[in-house]
Amino acid sequence: MNTVPSRLLLPFCVPFLFLASCDSPSSDPASPNLGAFEGQTDVGVVEAAGATQYEADSQTYRMTSGQTQENGVHLAWRRVRGDVLLRARGAFTAEGADENRRMGWVIRSDLSPDAAHVRASVPGNGQAALQYRRAAGDSTHEIQSSVTGANVIQLARDDSTYTMAVARAGNPFTRTEVSDVALGDSVYVGLFVHSPAEGSPETATFRNVRIVTPASDTLSQYDEYLGSRVETMDVESGHRTVVHEEPRSLQAPNWTPDGESLIYNSDGLLYRFDLDTRTPKEIDTGFADANNNDHVISFDGEQLGISHHPESHDGNSIIYTVPIEGGTPTQVTPNGPSYLHGWSPDGNWLTYTGARNGEYDIYKIPVDGGEEVRLTTAEGLDDGSEYTPDGEHIYFNSVRTGSMEIWRMAPDGSEQEQLTDDRFNNWFPHVSPDGESIVFLSYRPSVPPGDHPFYKQVYLRRMPTDGGEPEVIAYVYGGQGTINVPSWSPDGEQIAFVSNTGME
Repeated sequence: MNTVPSRLLLPFCVPFLFLASCDSPSSDPASPNLGAFEGQTDVGVVEAAGATQYEADSQTYRMTSGQTQENGVHLAWRRVRGDVLLRARGAFTAEGADENRRMGWVIRSDLSPDAAHVRASVPGNGQAALQYRRAAGDSTHEIQSSVTGANVIQLARDDSTYTMAVARAGNPFTRTEVSDVALGDSVYVGLFVHSPAEGSPETATFRNVRIVTPASDTLSQYDEYLGSRVETMDVESGHRTVVHEEPRSLQAPNWTPDGESLIYNSDGLLYRFDLDTRTPKEIDTGFADANNNDHVISFDGEQLGISHHPESHDGNSIIYTVPIEGGTPTQVTPNGPSYLHGWSPDGNWLTYTGARNGEYDIYKIPVDGGEEVRLTTAEGLDDGSEYTPDGEHIYFNSVRTGSMEIWRMAPDGSEQEQLTDDRFNNWFPHVSPDGESIVFLSYRPSVPPGDHPFYKQVYLRRMPTDGGEPEVIAYVYGGQGTINVPSWSPDGEQIAFVSNTGME
């Protein structure tokens, strides 16, 4: 459910992880492509030069550090200002558990060996630690994490507070924090690899590398927006690819049944994004130019259901259908607000969240219009309804037990069953094409259970459709608009979603 359409100008796109600096080493045409980074260097005493290589097709980094002294590292760096969120999944290429080899993220005041810095450091044995030096030349301090085998590494700066979050892929983050470290407004951020002097050069690979400029505390949601990255992810491996990026709000990608395109919304309009050419094209939805992010494709791929805010209904969301290639919308729901979420596999029914008499419940209605049928009656918000491919269940999320949890029911509203019950608030269950698993969005407990805001650290999690222990499949900065709609690829191997960052 989305209460208002996105509105923002700047309708142009930027290349993947565009770097605005024009005086960094990577801006020299002869310099190698370093992806998200401006330069690379060895910091401290090194026995042999290190190297960073970026593979653009897979969006992965391969970093090698020559033998170094205690604090020597090979660093791929970028200058940033203000708050920042850094995240990657890393692994050493050579087997072993030498606790003296290290990799991770660092934020430094400068590139001198004795500079003040904070780093999220993972050694060969996987016992992560938050290391910091408050001032140039001071001793380095360390706070060890309880996590072993960490391979997802995050480091965040919020003013002078630094938080390391680490996890073994599949698990939630464990966080460690240090405050009152003043590194200055402009800092160097980067990935590093350390090889001990007595060992061989060490190589680590990093994927899902994200440098995020988070929302400021003063950002007004639904009035101001961060930029968007449209991503696809292989569900089994967790490997993610940014396929498109713009400095405006893009939301809620559907994967078309032919596997060739994504459909997302922006500025009240719908766009078809061709995955081969990687170009978007506006879909003609006629008078419906105030669409929110609740849009669904019919199982046969012939029609698109949309949620438009017409002035004739006081700006409340009303559901329409339109041919998938575009055309004149046909109104379905007579009343609003109505926020579309599901389409039955037989093509006969639409499910949606309707606000009626102050209550948000799930309804269904014939696709050609008619009398709506109320499916839930519990007090509190019910949302995110979606049919299974066999039509036997409707999955949804409900706050009726105090936290937002995943539920399912029969198509007539009977047999309502709670499937999750943990410390997260879980939204928008999406059923895989084979009907075996669901992917959903999880907020941390600090977010009110009935709210799904933009610009939070969230998880995408997966579990069997019959319930079980959810696993984290993606660590994302996003929330509202990330994965509100059905977004599995037709072969069931990938999902699409949106992550967010401020952009220059």
